[in-house]
Amino acid sequence: MDTEIALPLGPDLLRTRILPRPRDEALYARAQAEGLSELQARVLAGRLSGYRGELAPLVSPSLRHLEHPERLADARRAAERIAQAVTEGEHIGILTDYDVDGITSHVVILRTLSELFGVPAHKLHSLIGHRIHDGYGISLPLVERTLRLSPRPGLVITADCGSSDEPRIARLKEAGIEVIVTDHHALPLEGPPASAHATVNPTRDDCDYPDPTIAGCMVAWLVMSLTRSVLIGWGALPASTPKLSPWLSYVALGTVADCVSLGGSAANRAVVAHGLTLINRMEAACWRAMAARLGADSVPFDAETLAFQMGPRINARSRLDDPYAALHFMLADDDGAAQQHLDVLDADNQSRKAIEAEMTEAARALAMPQLAVDAPALVVFLEDGHAGVQGIVASRLVQAFGRPTLVLTRAAAPSMLTGSGRSIEGLHLRDALQRTHELAPEALPRFGGHRGAAGIGLPEVYLDTFREAFLQAVSEQLGTRELYPCVFTDGELLPEQLSLATLDELERLAPYGREFDAPLFEGEFLVENLRVVGSEGNHLMLELSQKGIAARAIWFRALTPGEVPAFVLGDRLHCAYKLSRNRWKGRESLQLMVEHAELLG
Repeated sequence: MDTEIALPLGPDLLRTRILPRPRDEALYARAQAEGLSELQARVLAGRLSGYRGELAPLVSPSLRHLEHPERLADARRAAERIAQAVTEGEHIGILTDYDVDGITSHVVILRTLSELFGVPAHKLHSLIGHRIHDGYGISLPLVERTLRLSPRPGLVITADCGSSDEPRIARLKEAGIEVIVTDHHALPLEGPPASAHATVNPTRDDCDYPDPTIAGCMVAWLVMSLTRSVLIGWGALPASTPKLSPWLSYVALGTVADCVSLGGSAANRAVVAHGLTLINRMEAACWRAMAARLGADSVPFDAETLAFQMGPRINARSRLDDPYAALHFMLADDDGAAQQHLDVLDADNQSRKAIEAEMTEAARALAMPQLAVDAPALVVFLEDGHAGVQGIVASRLVQAFGRPTLVLTRAAAPSMLTGSGRSIEGLHLRDALQRTHELAPEALPRFGGHRGAAGIGLPEVYLDTFREAFLQAVSEQLGTRELYPCVFTDGELLPEQLSLATLDELERLAPYGREFDAPLFEGEFLVENLRVVGSEGNHLMLELSQKGIAARAIWFRALTPGEVPAFVLGDRLHCAYKLSRNRWKGRESLQLMVEHAELLG
């Protein structure tokens, strides 16, 4: 970016705005007519614009709303090939990505093959790429590792990857290894990889499965469920063989952590709701270890626990180092082993936070010249940055500046860059990258992802060419839309609605997550009390009141360490806040979680 022409940043460019969420008035009226409260109808109508389907599958999630796996294109072909490998005693490779979706997919496939289908452990080979050394997907280093196995597997099953990896799949096929791809990432324009024995992906144009938003772990679960049916049909397994329902605990974690839609997706809402029920039985050592780490008041877990407590710990290991510790944690047989593996994940998570803070500060500085010329998207290259936290840093910039963001660092391959991106409402990031590839194919040889997040790889020499093409692609989608950081709320609550009863009412619409955000409200409050808390002095504990009704509140990361609050007792604040349940020694009370606040004149 040419900084010589940079203009001074206007005061409104970086100011976060509290705005009402657009509401689908037809859905608002229909929801109330079907028996939902005004507040519940308001929440639905602010998240499901244009939704004309039945409300019951979304409001009352249930596994009966899941579609049969045979509706997935190639699922029967994949299941029969896996069943053949099981019955003929083949060695089987399980190749997955290193993030939470990939790890949970791995657990689903591995546990199904070993515990339900009886495949001996020595015939199962876990193949998980190292983010730094191998890269994502079916990378060439991972292919070489597979080919070095002795004996080689006759079949490799992928999960959460493979749709864009035709050259590497062809390499495995040439070596006599058949590949079944199970994935959920968008396919390249040329379609499914031609060398794969089967490609099960709900985004295929010829796929009849009604929900293309399911996570990779859910695709894997459906394929393995169908494989069970095939084996029973062949007489290779007894009809009494348990179903895969218990593994939905892992699918729930992977679904939430991978940020797939929890909006109009009956399938995703069903598996997360059911999976949380399973998790909260605390029957697996990994869940018990996490509950012990978070404290007794953390139970029952909800979708936010998975998104902000479990997900980051599992991801941190794969971001910074070898992901197998995360796999061992999920598979731990006893509490002691689970706690030991969790210690490793926790240590990595602390390291990740420190690296993230340093990289975010550097990325913000590099973003300023781009903001000054009103770039529609940010492309930041951190020469000394760690590839493992690109996506997190990109998310921080999206929150701060309200623009889609790509954060790049050097790749393991010489002269190559790797990057992760995060988007904003209204921009389909994967489509923007597809358009970028069309504009400058040499500048973006490799990319993948979905609406909200994506990964890229490109030669460093083409960075400027890539940036120019990407900005054009983003501009084509966004048009003249004004961009700024904003917080969308569900409007105001009456003072008497600041209660646990209101929170109960809202929780009946759970689970919340991507494209079905947790309810966020706005209102004017009087500051009755405040104090700085936290080891770094960057959180605020508040007592706020509204028309004589007081409420306790916490505002995380309200300050930079050492900063003094910009308001004092007696000031009035315009707050965007969530209702939360504060548990302490078995007692519950309402607490407001402040997301943003502005001092009123």
